[in-house]
Amino acid sequence: MNDTIATLMTRQVRWVDMDDTVAQVETVLSRDRLSWVPVLEGGRSIMGVISVSDLLQFHAQNRDAASVRAWQLCSYKPISVDQATPLSEVARAMIERRVHHVVVTSGDAIVGVVSALDFVQAFVDRR
Repeated sequence: MNDTIATLMTRQVRWVDMDDTVAQVETVLSRDRLSWVPVLEGGRSIMGVISVSDLLQFHAQNRDAASVRAWQLCSYKPISVDQATPLSEVARAMIERRVHHVVVTSGDAIVGVVSALDFVQAFVDRR
């Protein structure tokens, strides 16, 4: 695992704005067949992430998806790494923080995303 995170990341990044409703987030996830999405402030700053798991918990609490905003649901301060970060370092950070999603950056720009499933896929592909 001497490769960088850039070798594993998905380069087409779909994100939602912090002021989007949870209903709008669900539409994006469903339409684009995603299991999670970064939440941005002003289209630039990474505020957090929302996953399908977050949405399941949200609905289990019978909350209103049309009135709650993404910023009110997202997991704050996700792992964000530079695209040159070694895979092993990212994997270790994910384990330590017990998270499944990473936002990949180059300078101030988001250039990709990685999930725990991407690591599993890479492991299977190398066998």
